[in-house]
Amino acid sequence: MSEVDENKLAAMRLEEKASPPGDPGTATTPPTATAEEPEKKLSKNALKKLAKNKGKKKEKPTWGEPKQNNKDKTNSKKASSAISSLPKPEFVNTTPKGNKKDLSSTPMADAYHPAAVEAAWQDWWEASGFYSCDPKEAEGKSPEEKFVMVIPPPNVTGSLHLGHALTAAVEDTLTRWHRMKGHATLYVPGTDHAGIATQSVVEKMITKESNQTRHDLGREKFIEKVWEWKAEYGNRITTQLRRLGSSVDWSRERFTMDHMCSKAVIEAFNRFHEDGLLYRAERLGNWSCALKSAISDIEVDYIDLDGRTYLEVKTHKGNPNDAKGRYEFGVLTSFAYPVEDSSEQLIVATTRLETMLGDTAVAIHPEDERYKHLHGKFVIH
Repeated sequence: MSEVDENKLAAMRLEEKASPPGDPGTATTPPTATAEEPEKKLSKNALKKLAKNKGKKKEKPTWGEPKQNNKDKTNSKKASSAISSLPKPEFVNTTPKGNKKDLSSTPMADAYHPAAVEAAWQDWWEASGFYSCDPKEAEGKSPEEKFVMVIPPPNVTGSLHLGHALTAAVEDTLTRWHRMKGHATLYVPGTDHAGIATQSVVEKMITKESNQTRHDLGREKFIEKVWEWKAEYGNRITTQLRRLGSSVDWSRERFTMDHMCSKAVIEAFNRFHEDGLLYRAERLGNWSCALKSAISDIEVDYIDLDGRTYLEVKTHKGNPNDAKGRYEFGVLTSFAYPVEDSSEQLIVATTRLETMLGDTAVAIHPEDERYKHLHGKFVIH
């Protein structure tokens, strides 16, 4: 069929659509092109649209009912969405703690609700002892049929994050795999007392409650306060592990400050000392003025200063020479040591002028020509 014939066919369809149905007296004739009115050509896309629309009937409005405008449609959509977003009834766990979950009286939900699905299972798993390991049964196993793993204890002062969740998932997968193979499997949970962090948190709590320090309480009383704090606030991590579903043996849970772990630490320390792996020596360490204790390098925050900088020192009352009570840092101060039996002076520069009070000697480079004549001499402090 040529393009002209397609156009004529489309025009005939338009005429048929325009004529009222069921009127036999009306004849339709294809329009003919004249010199005054040239024939219009329809594109292929237009023909496709005409073919798609043919046979579709427009909905006729019902007599006596007002036509629904766009505003009414919007309101109906809002009403339907409001109905669908109504708050669902809160799930109530009726299963007694430690019993197998009972869903006989609970209607099936229309969607997945984690609180309803996960409730009661962990308590039942723990009460049933699914994750425990019988020592007598393990005695008869070969080393290849035993699998024991201790969870890297997170700090009791914090909470689990995504990295902990990933680690726990991998560890739990390995544990369950060995358990399904029939091996004697033990996955031990626990938390770390996080010495400095816990000490700081508990000290702040004591100061807030009774305006005392750990030195006012003494060692024994302060340790009791740490245990009280752990019992009240330190179960966040174990709750998160339970929510993850980790198959750990909770009957063997350990805290690194409990009696058994403390005894093991003392034993290990003594063995290392006897073997020469631990020894006393003089080293440059980090001293915390707030904690009144030595701390490791990992617990020190380093700040690079470009020059004179004023910073707040929380452990001090405040600098009276500064409006905000800040102290001056990043300033190189020079002072002179008089050389004994001489009018000469040895100039020393430092950013920590207060350390001058503890100086016992001045170090100079042995090959520095400026100070070779001072070798073996003394300076007056």
